[in-house]
Amino acid sequence: MSVNDQNGAALGQAFTQNVIDAMGPKTDPRLREVMTGLIRHIHDFAREVRLTTDEWMAGVEMINQAGRMSDDKRNEGQLLCDVIGLESLVDDITFAAAANSTTGLTASAILGPFWRQDTPHRDNGSSVTFDTPPDGEVVYMHGQVTDVETGEPLQNASVDIWQASTNGLYEQQDANQREHNLRGIFHTDDQGKYSFYCLRPTPYPVPQDGPAGKLLGMMDRPVFRPAHIHLMVQHKGHKSLTTQIFDKDCKYLGNDSVFAVKDELSVEFVPRKGDPLAPLELCYDIRLAKAS
Repeated sequence: MSVNDQNGAALGQAFTQNVIDAMGPKTDPRLREVMTGLIRHIHDFAREVRLTTDEWMAGVEMINQAGRMSDDKRNEGQLLCDVIGLESLVDDITFAAAANSTTGLTASAILGPFWRQDTPHRDNGSSVTFDTPPDGEVVYMHGQVTDVETGEPLQNASVDIWQASTNGLYEQQDANQREHNLRGIFHTDDQGKYSFYCLRPTPYPVPQDGPAGKLLGMMDRPVFRPAHIHLMVQHKGHKSLTTQIFDKDCKYLGNDSVFAVKDELSVEFVPRKGDPLAPLELCYDIRLAKAS
């Protein structure tokens, strides 16, 4: 007789173990480890909260809706993970493993749902902002990418940046923005330096048209993300870095809807003199660890 031949049998741990034991001998060891933990925790969660069929189906439909909304320009499933803090938790676990007792590394932060693979490459010193909005404050952002252990500059590191416009929308959300507005991939020079013009970031609410935004509302949670700029930095022979930098003057730093803020990622935009293109400046240096 199977362990769930009668109602109520599935409530016991024997049922959970039966599901785990159904994995065959050819299962990848890491997959077996992950799925064993996942099955145990999901089953225990369902028992703990006494999950009903209707509640389970509501969760399934939320996941289905996230899948229907997701494409190469928006990842709603990832946003669902963000609003429950899962991506930030996984990011911290990954960063701790990558750091491996190395000090001085630039801190990481979550990728978020609006990164694009097809971002264009741009020249150092050029701008990512087109048709700058009237309320936009242009920033000259620059810095140096170095090896965290030696301090040596890293030439030809790629610095991929993206940000929302002043209306709180990324370009793929807004038909009035030019494609790839406020995005660009820059490459460091022989001194490891990069530079570009962007906008001082603006806080914005998590999109309310999908299941992630609706879940925030159901939980009576704050919906705003503090003002930030996304960065993805890569260099051959070094571990890649995905992070965000936050305007230290933003009032939403203390209640980020996706729990991504870290003190060491808060930055100050300062007045820039002698540049007719930008009234503000941000110097941000980046330190990468060697690949294992």
